Amino acid sequence: CMTQPPVRPGLQTIAPYVQGKSAIEGCAEPIKLSSNESSFGPSPQAILAFQAAATQLHRYPDGSQQALRGAIAEVHGLPAANIVCGNGSEELIGLLMRAYVGEGDEVVLSQNGFVMCEIYTRGQGATPVVAAEREHRIDVDALLAAVTPRTKMVCIANPNNPTGTYLPLAEIERLHRALPAQVLLLLDGAYAEFVLARDFDAGAALVAANTNVVMTRTFSKIYGLSGLRIGWAYAPAAVIDAVQRIRTPFNTNAAALAAAAAAVRDQAFVEQRRRHNHAWLQTLAQAFAAMEIEMIPSVANFYLLRFDGRDGKTAAAAAAHLRASGIIPRPVGDASSPYLRITVGLATENEAVIKALREFMRPH
Repeated sequence: CMTQPPVRPGLQTIAPYVQGKSAIEGCAEPIKLSSNESSFGPSPQAILAFQAAATQLHRYPDGSQQALRGAIAEVHGLPAANIVCGNGSEELIGLLMRAYVGEGDEVVLSQNGFVMCEIYTRGQGATPVVAAEREHRIDVDALLAAVTPRTKMVCIANPNNPTGTYLPLAEIERLHRALPAQVLLLLDGAYAEFVLARDFDAGAALVAANTNVVMTRTFSKIYGLSGLRIGWAYAPAAVIDAVQRIRTPFNTNAAALAAAAAAVRDQAFVEQRRRHNHAWLQTLAQAFAAMEIEMIPSVANFYLLRFDGRDGKTAAAAAAHLRASGIIPRPVGDASSPYLRITVGLATENEAVIKALREFMRPH
């Protein structure tokens, strides 16, 4: 028996991340609605900036990320010194975990959210403590009840994934007020740009007024730059300093930096995508209600459907029917789960989902 170097014990408890499927056997051009990507693609301005960057691929990117940080600061009215960019927002979450979480610590997570938060927690040798949600929404009281003297971070996605629901600013502020000052509150705002609700706020003012709040954002969703892996965080000076000490100098590539800087300045493009998404969420909700399929109210670019299983109308059967119709959804949970998550796509893609599920729900 050959011996081999042992991996850290905590790694054995990690289930690797599984991305949404992108292919259907026998279907040349499936409708992929499994990963909450933008079916529209990126802004034309971002594409032009990406193409222009191709002539400089022999040069290292700007390790200080000055142009992109400046563009984000300009558009969002934030100090550039408190912004750091990453290889997707998940890299920044990982860096925060490395900076603040270690062996024997605890990280409080809501029942749903970005799965990488749990993976990074376990990778640090820490324990994830999961707080149950109530009616598909983050429960602030449950989060606070899970906090112990060993808690180093509380991580929530707002809007949440896969539910598509959100916490209003007042609830985020209530959560923060009750946290010990030494606990870092991470607000993952990957879907924040889609929200039109007046009581929603991604948390920038909370970051500015405190020393223990961080907001992460991404260019993968509404900006349509998933393939470039680029995101950013807004954080207090001490947190930025900690992240900068362990961030690799060229963690963001030059083409991604250029495309993202152009994308963030094209807010007219973002507004069009936001309005399209909002309108289709309403149309889809009406269509599913008529089919007697429960749709959890969503503010993100995806929605969660619940199938009651009567007459064989299960989520697994619905997913199989959608795939047979050339549509790729995202199953949630195991094979017995009643839930199915579907991305809001182009008008034709959304219409295809409605047609396929109408056929599926029709009595045989």
